[in-house]
Amino acid sequence: MLKRAFAAQDPGRMRLRFASRAVLGIGLAVALCAAAGHTPAAAILGGLAALLALFTVTDPTVRGQACTTALLPVAGLPVLTLAALLHDVPVARDLAFLAVVGAGVYARRWGPRGHALGVFAFMSYFSAQFLHTVPGHLPELYAAVLLSLVASSTVRFGVWCYERRLPAPVVAALPDDAEGLRRITTRHAVQATLGAGLALALGQVLSDQRWYWAVGATWWVFVATTSRGEIVVRGFRRFLGTVLGIVLGFAVAVPLHHEPVAVAVVVALSVFGIFYTAAVSYTWMMLAVTAMASMLYGVLGVLDADLLVLRVTETAVGALGAVLAVLFVLPVTTHSVTEAWVERALRCVHACTADAAARLAGSEDADPARRVAELEAILSRLRLSLSPLVHPLNPMRARKRRARQILELLDDCAREVRGLASVASDPEASHDVRLAAACWRVEVAVEALTDAPAAGRPLGPENAPAAEPTGAEQMLAHLHALERALLELAVPLRRADRLPAGA
Repeated sequence: MLKRAFAAQDPGRMRLRFASRAVLGIGLAVALCAAAGHTPAAAILGGLAALLALFTVTDPTVRGQACTTALLPVAGLPVLTLAALLHDVPVARDLAFLAVVGAGVYARRWGPRGHALGVFAFMSYFSAQFLHTVPGHLPELYAAVLLSLVASSTVRFGVWCYERRLPAPVVAALPDDAEGLRRITTRHAVQATLGAGLALALGQVLSDQRWYWAVGATWWVFVATTSRGEIVVRGFRRFLGTVLGIVLGFAVAVPLHHEPVAVAVVVALSVFGIFYTAAVSYTWMMLAVTAMASMLYGVLGVLDADLLVLRVTETAVGALGAVLAVLFVLPVTTHSVTEAWVERALRCVHACTADAAARLAGSEDADPARRVAELEAILSRLRLSLSPLVHPLNPMRARKRRARQILELLDDCAREVRGLASVASDPEASHDVRLAAACWRVEVAVEALTDAPAAGRPLGPENAPAAEPTGAEQMLAHLHALERALLELAVPLRRADRLPAGA
């Protein structure tokens, strides 16, 4: 697990850039808040606002990211105000918190922007509980949030906007696109609200001061997940990461929280760890989050061993609330989500094959490289969907073996598709009639593995160009390997009966 988090491949050093820029942006935000004379509580809220702006805003374009960042105060400050006004009205405060939870999850239907605004709104309400915010604190907190967002935006969009030199990332949408997004986010909004309600009630039994930790645990388990299997695994990883973070808190935060330099160093390292490990290990990200939170409680003067133990129990309660909600309230099964992602991957394989053949035939509009990027994004999302099945603690060995076989064969398909795109981009490559026949067999294999004919132009022999064979052996090798992988996929997908005779 440690190797996966810190020794995983980092193409283009993107994770390193992401984490380093976060330390710079958040550090600048906190420094400006301190220079402006804000209290430690306001500086913490400002730092959190900067962290969320740098972490959750993931629009595919820089312009979109800037627009979403500008909208964060519109979503967050009214919620912060509501939390402050209801501070001394427990029943109304709790009901409003649950409403924010539901609305925040529901906002995911509007894509990356809705997700970012929903997270910022939730964390604004959560932070008000963390800081015991009352109306008299609001002017200073407004100023700290706005100042911090300006600081982090200056770093992100001015000092170090490395995204401007990169192609726009390919984002894999939820299955069935808009309709599936509406259906799944509605279910998740209901699940999250009920799960948070259970967590809130149990959390208040454990502590009438830190109950909001349980609600926060429920919320973050739902973020970036789709099926009940993903949520169960994420809940386990959150609890494990919190336990490991508490162990680190006993070793580091408790003895060092009175030392300002040590606090700054540990918080900076924790921020780097959050951003650097987020894409590869949720457990290690939660360890970093917990270590940072421990130091911040030290800054506020309330850190002790009992507080750290309470955080573990509240996190367990929150994870339990999320798991019970997804298991028994409008469940979205792992199987249904996985099937949709597999079908999307297969269709993308065929589309890339078609584009590669068209490019070799002379079409300037065909772009197989773009299809390869799309396939990589889909496979990344599929791995997340299959993570419950391939998890080491999954006792169902047959399903685990089947899931791994599907992933391995789809990875084989992706490798051959990358080869096709590479050959198609070579100006010396050429095209012959054998390529059309091989592409047609790929199309047949994809149609046999999906519920409907694959999209795109038919690639049967009748579409073959009249050019004589002049050297497409490398292309043919990739196509034959791709065809074999697709035929082998029929077994774990249990669709061998759909294959045409002689395949």
